[in-house]
Formats: sequence, structure tokens, C-alpha cells
Amino acid sequence: MPVVAAKHYIEYRNEGYWVAGTRISLDSIVYAFRKRLSPESIVQSFPLLTLEQVYGAIAFYLANCDEIDAYLEAEEVEFDSMPQPLQRDDPELYAKLMAAEGKNVKIRYLMQI
Repeated sequence: MPVVAAKHYIEYRNEGYWVAGTRISLDSIVYAFRKRLSPESIVQSFPLLTLEQVYGAIAFYLANCDEIDAYLEAEEVEFDSMPQPLQRDDPELYAKLMAAEGKNVKIRYLMQI
């Protein structure tokens, strides 16, 4: 019997992309794929997914990479602009931690030279 319609592996709901019928975001699959994890490794990380679902999600991403990359970038910008609880609750401690983090970045950079 011939296949009549292709399966849909990704759905858009609640302002995000999800593996159809699951609570696993496309974001999670894409970030793993960008880290060069194999589809088999991604399935091990998300045991509720089948290998077919992971390949379907990757195929969806590759077919729509410009749109999905823009979506992910917008999500990252939105997340980064959200005030962190410590930043809101104790701004002085937050400032000290950020200053210390800046020093650590400089030290790591100098150690690489």
C-alpha cells in the first residue's frame, strides 16, 4: 500500500516548536545536533523519543534552518534580557559576582596566551 501523507514530527504550540506529541522542545534537539551529537546519542539523551522522531526533527530543522535559527536567537535574547532572581533580590551581591566573573574571563584569556 502506498504512503499517502508524510508524518509531521514538529508542532508549533505555546509559542514554541515541540517534537509532536511530546514535551520535548525542538530547541533541545537542535542544540544537541549543533554540538555534533549523532541522532543515536540524542535518543540516548531523550529516551522518550524514537530515532525516527529525532531524524524527523533534524530534517525539519535543516529544511527551515533560517527560520529556526532566527527563532532560537530571539529566544536567547529574550532569556538574556530577563532579570535574574539574584540581580533583582540582591543587586550588590550580583554586581560583585559579575565583576568576579569578568576577572576570571581575563585570567583564562591570559593563561591561553
